[in-house]
Amino acid sequence: MPTLEEQIDITAPGDVVWNHLHQVENYPQFVEGVREARREGTSGVHMDVETAAGRALGLDAATDDVRPQRTMTWRTTETPHLSGSVSLLPIDATHTRMQLRMEYDPAEAHDAFGGPKGFAQSSAIERTVRADLHQFKDLVERAHPGT
Repeated sequence: MPTLEEQIDITAPGDVVWNHLHQVENYPQFVEGVREARREGTSGVHMDVETAAGRALGLDAATDDVRPQRTMTWRTTETPHLSGSVSLLPIDATHTRMQLRMEYDPAEAHDAFGGPKGFAQSSAIERTVRADLHQFKDLVERAHPGT
């Protein structure tokens, strides 16, 4: 399975970034295609996603705080099979590096979300993830200016 790794530096302390990461209801503000997200139970997340073809898709995922305030893992509970982790690394008192790692099956991702196939699909996924990270950074930094 292909693995995608991206990182971004955010001007906010790690605990602030961690808290935003866990505010599931805000995912539509920074994750492309997510129309609604909600927590289900203590470790479940449900997201309603709009695909490239404009149809609705429900995704359920399980999350685990492997290292509280530092690393969260996640995986979808059905197809498409997606999994990954988000790690926060303190740079200094007011800056945090967020590292994202995601594994996905290209054929399943195409079937579920549509869009291009092959290398073009991988490039599109990378661009989307990078854009999502920048949206998240902007969301956190707007909510906590000057921290």
